[in-house]
Amino acid sequence: MKYLNLIWANLKRRKLRTALTMLSIFVAFLLFALLCAIRHALSGGVEFANASRLIVRQKISLIQPLPRSYKERMLKIPGVVAAVHQTWFNGYFKEPKNLFMQTPVEAREFLEMHPEIVLPEDQKQAWLKTRTGAIIGKKTVQRFGWKIGDHVPLQTPIYRKADGDMTWEFDIVGIYDTNKKGTDTTPLFFHYDFFDEARNPRSKGMVGWYTIRVSNPKDAEKIAQLVDKEFENSDAETKTEPEGAFAQGFASQVGNIAFITAAIMSAVFLIILLVAGNTMSESVRERSGELGVLKALGFTNTQVVAFVLAESCLLAVLAAVIALLIGWALVTAIGDPTGGMLPMFYLPVKNLFLGLAIAIALGLITGFFPALSTTRMRIADSLRRM
Repeated sequence: MKYLNLIWANLKRRKLRTALTMLSIFVAFLLFALLCAIRHALSGGVEFANASRLIVRQKISLIQPLPRSYKERMLKIPGVVAAVHQTWFNGYFKEPKNLFMQTPVEAREFLEMHPEIVLPEDQKQAWLKTRTGAIIGKKTVQRFGWKIGDHVPLQTPIYRKADGDMTWEFDIVGIYDTNKKGTDTTPLFFHYDFFDEARNPRSKGMVGWYTIRVSNPKDAEKIAQLVDKEFENSDAETKTEPEGAFAQGFASQVGNIAFITAAIMSAVFLIILLVAGNTMSESVRERSGELGVLKALGFTNTQVVAFVLAESCLLAVLAAVIALLIGWALVTAIGDPTGGMLPMFYLPVKNLFLGLAIAIALGLITGFFPALSTTRMRIADSLRRM
């Protein structure tokens, strides 16, 4: 640390060049922060999935329904301790851009299956007793300014009522939170019985998918095979997979998020590597005489190499830290930029540390070859360049 002033003075030698290099690194790490937030928003459900829960869906496609009668048959399979169903409602509030998740469920069993949903007891009882009642996550409540007691109309292009009406009306009787980080608090849940009785008779008795809980997560793969075998050769064969794989399936609909973000950042950091490397090489060449003086004064090759590497790392880390902090602040301030389609849009702390590690690696790599060149530098030749 006692040589920090010397290192900082070297960076200030060419202020414009240093500023432009730092700006390039800043832009790269700001992009890194935003891409990390988007990637997490699209695939965060995979990370927080429950290992003891499996999803059972139609083998052909998620949009194909399953019979409600499958539930009793699933509960008879060894290792399955609970089963609940959900159905994608695809409703929106007032206009199509106000889209968020809604699903009809069997209320009591659904809450038992998902203990991460925190709902006050009085609101739970109100939901169980109110036929048109619905509970809504706190994020959507904040988005639309709803409160308990509100009468909310939703329109859906998928499900018409028996009379042909596409508008469904619900009474908000509960607002839930979560006790588990990463749980989505945007969906609205309402009673399946109300939904099934009111919808077009042609689709009655059908559900979207099932969530089943197994007694031992280690047996999940075997139980999944038993479930699929139970409905083999039926009119609606099933595909059973872990909750994380199901969430990954949703994310993969927009492409391979991990590959896309990795490809973009690899290209960006390769360019920054070249830019920063050129800056450090030029800086060392300009200061060869001064580095020779340091050696003449008794500084070892190791110390001179350390000076160059420290300068390179300070340049990269300083720009990266500023960019990561601004990126974190922007993501936090903006929240979900889609208004509800990316409910888990935030920058995890682990990505901040990952960015810092990348910055240090960037500094070491860009400074390595210029620093190595100083070890071959002869004092007499260096002094002649002054």
